[in-house]
Amino acid sequence: MNAMTALLTRRTALAAIAGVIVARNASATPEQTKEWLSTAAKGTPREGKVTLKAPEIAENGNAVPVTVSVESEMTAKSYVKAVYIAADGNPNPGVATYEFTPMSGKAEVQLRVRLAQTQKLVVVAEMNDGTLYTASREIKVTIGGCGG
Repeated sequence: MNAMTALLTRRTALAAIAGVIVARNASATPEQTKEWLSTAAKGTPREGKVTLKAPEIAENGNAVPVTVSVESEMTAKSYVKAVYIAADGNPNPGVATYEFTPMSGKAEVQLRVRLAQTQKLVVVAEMNDGTLYTASREIKVTIGGCGG
């Protein structure tokens, strides 16, 4: 074996080892999503106040339009402190975190989310008093618009 072959073999071996070290699940599990949300927002969320608008079926998973709004007075006495958005089929469950103040005027965000497969989006809104509200929606991502 010559020096060039040994070098390529060593590089190949190091690349394989690096791949094993960096390897992780291709998608988060619902449990990982719950864990991420519970780390971000302490407590048990309840249904209500949060509206999550997203298509039921997304023909292009690269840019799924999502709108999240939270009913709130947005006054110094009562306002939305933060909104946490998670997806249970993405490699990392945390999609986005938005923070608000009473000066925000309205607790609403619009974004485009990349979804590789059919999965559930979960939103948790944290109020300034620590109360949590949630909403979720399953979005079916089609492959090339042909169902899936």
